[in-house]
Amino acid sequence: CLPANQERLSGGKLTTVQFHPSAQVILTAGLDRCVSLFQVDGIKNPKIQSIYLESFPIHKACFSADGEQVIATGTHHKMFYVYDMMGGSIIPVHQVRGMEERFVRDFEVSPDGSLMLLTGTSGYLHLLSMKTKELISTMKANGRCTASAFTPDSSKIYTYSKEGEVFIWDVKSRKCLHRFEDEGSLGGRCIAVSKNNQYVACGSSSGVVNLYTTDVCLREKNPKPVKAIMNLVTAATSVTFNPTTEILAVASKRTDEAVKLV
Repeated sequence: CLPANQERLSGGKLTTVQFHPSAQVILTAGLDRCVSLFQVDGIKNPKIQSIYLESFPIHKACFSADGEQVIATGTHHKMFYVYDMMGGSIIPVHQVRGMEERFVRDFEVSPDGSLMLLTGTSGYLHLLSMKTKELISTMKANGRCTASAFTPDSSKIYTYSKEGEVFIWDVKSRKCLHRFEDEGSLGGRCIAVSKNNQYVACGSSSGVVNLYTTDVCLREKNPKPVKAIMNLVTAATSVTFNPTTEILAVASKRTDEAVKLV
């Protein structure tokens, strides 16, 4: 395949690559302060547009569930940007009222498109309305939260702590339903829930990725993984399932070509 972004290669490290939820479009964003969109046709992959955010190296960018907005957070900023693809406008969100955070970096968008979860410091998790970008509620986990994932029906949130503990939250009541220890974890790095809600994958700083069934995760304090994937030798920094839950991709950005498909 041709490089998806060959019409505009990034001037700095890419921090995000994501397919549009419904169109044949890919998004790239990175430390060169640019969000770029490309039409993926496999022949030329023409660039649709690039949005430059001044003095704003991008930590993460993500499409909204309906694909009409792009949200971008910076590496060292309290604010974040919302790009309205329909209107073509860039909206800065300077301060979320009621949220005291020095930096806004990691976030997740709920699959139903109604919520945005911002990961704060010291275990704080902030739930925002996607429509208004206003704070709905704040939850608090023990330790430092390093990764989070919504379940496919948006009813629950899994959060993974630096101490290797996974918390399961009920979105409606904002209460912690259950927590469990990720077996042998030396520090949580990334987490994913499969689209059919059958599996949870936890990637740790040792490079081990544990695969659990969700029913066991909701029931036991020390669940046994269905499979422990040992192929990575550096910290697992991303795990993701394909839409039909037949393949799990595990990757580490600590070394070149450390991508495995299981």
